[in-house]
Amino acid sequence: MGTHPSIEQLRDNVERVVIGQREAVNDIIRCVIARGHALLEDVPGVGKTVLATALAKSVDATFSRVQLTPDLLPSDVLGVSIYNRETGDFEFKQGPIFANIVLADEINRTTPRTQTALLEAMNEASVSVDGRVIPLDPPFTLLATQNPYDFEGTYFLPENQLDRFLMRIRMGYPSPEAEARVLAERPATNALQDLAPVLSTRDLIAVQEEVDRVRLDPSLTAYIVELAGATRSHDAIRVGVSPRGALALAQASRASALMAGRDFVVPEDILDNADSVWSHRLVLHMGAQTSATAASAALENVLTAVASPV
Repeated sequence: MGTHPSIEQLRDNVERVVIGQREAVNDIIRCVIARGHALLEDVPGVGKTVLATALAKSVDATFSRVQLTPDLLPSDVLGVSIYNRETGDFEFKQGPIFANIVLADEINRTTPRTQTALLEAMNEASVSVDGRVIPLDPPFTLLATQNPYDFEGTYFLPENQLDRFLMRIRMGYPSPEAEARVLAERPATNALQDLAPVLSTRDLIAVQEEVDRVRLDPSLTAYIVELAGATRSHDAIRVGVSPRGALALAQASRASALMAGRDFVVPEDILDNADSVWSHRLVLHMGAQTSATAASAALENVLTAVASPV
C-alpha cells in the first residue's frame, strides 16, 4: 500500500521550508494527526519554531503564537475579562490559546504558574475562566518549543505537564549538505513567507478520524500494556509510564500505520514511536542520570527485555 495522499501533501509542503529534517517532519505530522501535542526540544537555532510554523501554515486553520517569557501571566495566554462601561458588563477577550494550532515558543522560559494555565486546554480542549468552561474549536494542537534545561533562564516542566505532550521531538543538526542548502536558499526567510495551506481543517479532522479507525490487534494492545508495566518496575526508573502514556503510544502507532498506508498496526509502529512518546514521561531515580539520553537508554532496556509479538 502507498502513503496517504493528504499526509504526503502535508509533508511535501512542510519540507519546502524545513530542509534535511525528514524524521522531525514525520514526527510532528504524526503527532498532529493523532490529536496530540508536541514538545520540540533542542538547542536554539536548529529550526524548532520554523518547523512548527511551517506545519501550522500548511493547514487552513487559525494559528496563534505566544512567546513565553518569565513575566508572562496566565491571563496573557488564556484571556481576560474587561469591563465595558457602555454596557456595564465584563466582556471576555480571548487569549492566544483560542486557535486551532497554538505555538508556545520557549515554554520552559515562563514560570510554572503560566505553564499550568495550559494544562486544561491540553487535556480537555477547553478553558475555564470566570466560572465557566469554554470549549476550544477542533482541531486543537499545542506545539511547544523548549531549550535544554541547563540553559540560562529555564524552568523545569512538571511531570504532569510533560505527560500531556504526546511526543517529544528532537531536531538535531542537519547534514552538511542540508545545511548548505539552508544557507543558499534561506527557506525560513523566503519559502516560509509564501507557504500556502494544502489541507483544510475539515481535511485534517478527516485524517484524524481515519487514525481512530486503524486496527490495533489485541496482541499488540497486550504488548503495549506489558511494556508500560516493565517501565514501572525498572531499576533505574522511579515513575514509569502512566495509562495516559500507554494510550498515547497506541494512538501514535495508529498514526504511523496510516502514514505508511496501512489500516492496521504492526509491532514496528510501536517500537518506532516508543522513545518519542515515552522517554519524556519517565522519572529516573535520584542515583541515576536525569538527562533525556539516560531516559532513552532506560527505555531501550525495556524494549529489549520485552519480546514483541511476531
